[in-house]
Amino acid sequence: MRQVVKEYFLTLKSLFSKISAVGANGEVYQFDEAMDMSIRMIIDQAASGKKLFLIGNGASASISSHIAADFWKNAGIRALTFNDSTLLTCISNDYGYKHVFEKPIDMFADRGDILIAISSSGQSDNILSGVLAAKKKNVKVITLSGFKKNNSLSSLGDINFYVPASEYGYVEAVHLSICHCFVDMVIGIKNGQILNRQP
Repeated sequence: MRQVVKEYFLTLKSLFSKISAVGANGEVYQFDEAMDMSIRMIIDQAASGKKLFLIGNGASASISSHIAADFWKNAGIRALTFNDSTLLTCISNDYGYKHVFEKPIDMFADRGDILIAISSSGQSDNILSGVLAAKKKNVKVITLSGFKKNNSLSSLGDINFYVPASEYGYVEAVHLSICHCFVDMVIGIKNGQILNRQP
């Protein structure tokens, strides 16, 4: 058992060096470069009064709620999710589960807002529909996905992070770490602890 546990964490550690990131037109970025771009985007858009939305299903929904709370409480950035049970059941009942993020994004998103779309498989219809709704409203999109390399979500955003693992636990752990890095770096910059924003 000890060896299996050791291998588990070694695998998790190795995934952080294997994350890939691409742009909207297929540009390939180094991971730290894509993180820097994402953090700058969040800071700049928030400074101009824009909002941040996060969407996900299951564990990815919990990541969304967790990080949204951290963004507004700790980083002072207006961030929210659409995970309220009444909203989810209402939209599902009236329009179908595919539309549970599309409908509120269409209602609440404004040009220049940011959407962080999280899906382990990158194939969830409601996440894909939410992203397309965001793009129609000229919302900037950051995606986090895993499983198959060319999943449907992995090329839809302005910046797309892909974790090369097929197990939920690994993908979700890395996605959560990426999101925590977003928050922690934004807080550091806003507090003056991270002063050099040059590449």
